[in-house]
Amino acid sequence: MFAPFSPAPGRRVAGLLLMCAGAHAQAAGFVEDTRAKVEARTLYFNRDFRDGHSTSSQGASKREESAQGFMLNVQSGYTQGPVGVGVDAVGLLGIKLDSSPADSNSGLLPSSGHNPRHAADQYAKIGLAAKVKVSATVLKYGSLMPDVPLLKYNDGRLLPTMFHGAMLTSEEVRDMKFTLARLNQYTARDSTDRQDIRVHCKNKRYACDIEADHFDLAGLDYRLNERVSAHYQVAKLENIYRQHFLGLVASQPLTVGSLSADLRLIKSDDIGNARAGQIDHRAFSGMLGYSLGGHKVSAGWQRMYGENAMPYLDGSNPYLVNYAQVNDFAAAQERSWQLRYDYDFKALGVPGLTFFTRYINGDHIKVPGSNVQGKEWERDTEFKYQVQSGTFKDVSVRLRNSTYRSNYEKWARDMDETRVIVSYSFSIF
Repeated sequence: MFAPFSPAPGRRVAGLLLMCAGAHAQAAGFVEDTRAKVEARTLYFNRDFRDGHSTSSQGASKREESAQGFMLNVQSGYTQGPVGVGVDAVGLLGIKLDSSPADSNSGLLPSSGHNPRHAADQYAKIGLAAKVKVSATVLKYGSLMPDVPLLKYNDGRLLPTMFHGAMLTSEEVRDMKFTLARLNQYTARDSTDRQDIRVHCKNKRYACDIEADHFDLAGLDYRLNERVSAHYQVAKLENIYRQHFLGLVASQPLTVGSLSADLRLIKSDDIGNARAGQIDHRAFSGMLGYSLGGHKVSAGWQRMYGENAMPYLDGSNPYLVNYAQVNDFAAAQERSWQLRYDYDFKALGVPGLTFFTRYINGDHIKVPGSNVQGKEWERDTEFKYQVQSGTFKDVSVRLRNSTYRSNYEKWARDMDETRVIVSYSFSIF
């Protein structure tokens, strides 16, 4: 059933600004520049664990569910004048299509009531954000979906994660973008409840209940020229960790084909009361690619240094080149490499059809409580087709398959996974 919606401070502020903006609704820009679109997403998810039957101490042997999601995104324009005011709104609805207690908890649907094995029939959530614009500087306050290196919202299931707080972006200087944010809560992808912001606890690297009062971020993006851009960010999860990120993205056309490079460095240390314990971590990752016609071949390398796994926020994706469909290859002291191949069938006269496959291999992992060197690998394949014309124009179908294996099953379970995603996005106005 639909979750109740209770006002929070951010939403009350958003509501106040909405009223103010409504008073200027006739002002050119606020209404005329408003845009609204809807995405309908049908998702089938099957994760088959390969470490035994359902009596395994690790839990159920399979996760298998399907659901229908709807995402309404409304972005208003700004009122006239030197200070423009606007409002953004997101409405999310998830509906169960198929689920059973034995195969639930796939991340598509929340639990129903007090039974963690029964999925809810449907769930909904609303996000509002007030926004103010002065020249080329925009401040947003409310529900946000940040997409920056040290905070990338997760959209890997039916509905996306939402974070709550304030974010400022400024592009007053040519070729330069400044970002500043403070977030204090998030709503998980399969939940309607706001939670205090916390560190992610994948494979029990960190305890799952280590919360913080807020998360701060500042960043600078600079485009050196049309082919090279540099990025720097610093972030702090209060009394848990501080992170620095430095990145470089470049491309170079050749006489035959073109080259691309993506280099990333992340440094993490504990701060304040160190509520998650001592954190000592460095991550280097890089990807080099060569494109020719519809083909692209890429090779990646990723190395973790220090005594701990890479920390990042729950509900977010780590900004690593070897972050894949199942795994992130970010365990303590892990080193991993990737080979990837992409093909766009437009080169063969079939526009809208694309394919990629990749293989990632990791080793040298420091396994908690063991002297055994951990090893793992993952293989991913994806076909995607988007209809180009006719009645079903813009409908896309995506088939994703993944295989993951490791030699430290106590912390990371072997699995085979298949996802089928059918989506359709259209503009209302």
